[in-house]
Amino acid sequence: MELRSSAHTDTFTRDRLPPPEQWPHLTDLGYPDRLNCGAELLDGTIARLGPDRPALRDAHGRVWSYGELRERVDAIARTLTGPLGVVPGNRVLLRGPTTPWLAACWLAVMKAGAVAVTVLAAHRPDELATICRLARVGHALCDAAAVGDLVRADVPGLRITTFGGDGPDDLAQCARPGGAPYRAVPTASDDVALIAFTSGTTGRPKGCLHFHRDVLAIADTFSAQVLRPRPDDVFAGSPPLGFTFGLGGLVVFPLRAGASAYLADWAGPERLLGDIAAHRISVLFTAPTAYRAMLSKLAGHDLASLRRCVSAGENLPAATWRSWHEATGLRIINGIGATELLHIFLSAADDAIRPGTTGLPVPGFEARVVGPDGRPVPDGEPGLLAVRGPTGCRYLADTRQTGYVRDGWNLTGDTYVRDGDGYFRYVARADDMIISAGYNIAGPEVEDALLRHPDVTEAAVVGRPDADRGQVVVAHVVLRDGVPPGADTVTALRAFVKARIAPYKCPREVIFHTALPRTPTGKLQRFRLRDRDLE
Repeated sequence: MELRSSAHTDTFTRDRLPPPEQWPHLTDLGYPDRLNCGAELLDGTIARLGPDRPALRDAHGRVWSYGELRERVDAIARTLTGPLGVVPGNRVLLRGPTTPWLAACWLAVMKAGAVAVTVLAAHRPDELATICRLARVGHALCDAAAVGDLVRADVPGLRITTFGGDGPDDLAQCARPGGAPYRAVPTASDDVALIAFTSGTTGRPKGCLHFHRDVLAIADTFSAQVLRPRPDDVFAGSPPLGFTFGLGGLVVFPLRAGASAYLADWAGPERLLGDIAAHRISVLFTAPTAYRAMLSKLAGHDLASLRRCVSAGENLPAATWRSWHEATGLRIINGIGATELLHIFLSAADDAIRPGTTGLPVPGFEARVVGPDGRPVPDGEPGLLAVRGPTGCRYLADTRQTGYVRDGWNLTGDTYVRDGDGYFRYVARADDMIISAGYNIAGPEVEDALLRHPDVTEAAVVGRPDADRGQVVVAHVVLRDGVPPGADTVTALRAFVKARIAPYKCPREVIFHTALPRTPTGKLQRFRLRDRDLE
């Protein structure tokens, strides 16, 4: 595969792409050779729809129009490439809570032809130091309220510039709007635009390299053809911009559609419900756990503006889908994505939704279920999910590339079943399958049965090593307020599960918690429960 002539002066990312023969097969969507995704999302949208439309909204009621956003982005880009000395291809770390300022900095890095490395405000100094070392980061734009841990990371040679503060060197002071428009660097469509790091919960984090064309591809596939946003939509949600789920859902998708986004940090279900009413949110992105948490707090909240609900990050139980639909009349758009593929590649909307399934391949993507030999298994049989399309895995100088990409397909690490109509049903993470006394037991299926019980608000099922059975099924459960976590409740829950799924899948043990361990996006951390069980 021949790459186009790069606009990057700093060739670090291109030099560390895996060799082309290790790439997945990539679908060509016909983007031009020269393409800057920041310019397309901002300047291109303004050219189509004008500068006066609302673009970004914040928690204080301030609204930035597209024209105002471009002025701010251009001022930041001029500061990056002028006083700060950033050249095309340099990596720029972005850190802070979800705000219009963080989104503007990301767009400015794109227009300047640099490479964005957006991290979480929750990342601690050691994690930040590791990411900066792997990506060879030399510049950082950081919210003034979140700069402490970045300073403590003590990254050699890192130049930190704050935003959102009142110091004389803050971007708010040195990147004032005004002056001539900034002409975006004419990057190649296959120049690296961003490095997205996996969570690293099972070892050293992996940096995923995504091109300028990839950023537009996720908007032109899942968003345009499944979500189908409108220019008058207001997007919002809980995932931070340091996760590609949040970057796509809260920045890329609304700007590509000419819509607006309400950018604020996740502060629990009550706050999110209030924001929906106060800011007339129409498109919501969050995790299954958040939808379930909101169910008990719906009374008194106005959801009339809401028309699209998207769930990803972990499997959406059918029980949660049905409860949300019964309570609100809204059908959650389920989906699965991966940092390696940037965003959602299996999904379904409207009449195509089948509760309990993830859906169909997003237009532009292909998917199949394969066995250990990489060959497709018959419909109805479980196997590994394999995907290919316009985006795909390219790790930053990482030998794990050949484990994720095989024969041109991305192997996501998920066990799935494809039915005869082409719908894909999630079974478990490949490493979450429980094998007990010779039976294969999918934890999410047991979780779904538990979640149907009216006293259960959260459930996580894991396997514990057992000398006689190999593994036994252990359920970790959060009960609704007022329900006693005693032996009678355990008996009732086990009887409830046995009435709904095969008795051999029933948990041998039930452990009660006040909360389950989760990532900042709400993804369940089963490994922590397994470790706790072993201890």
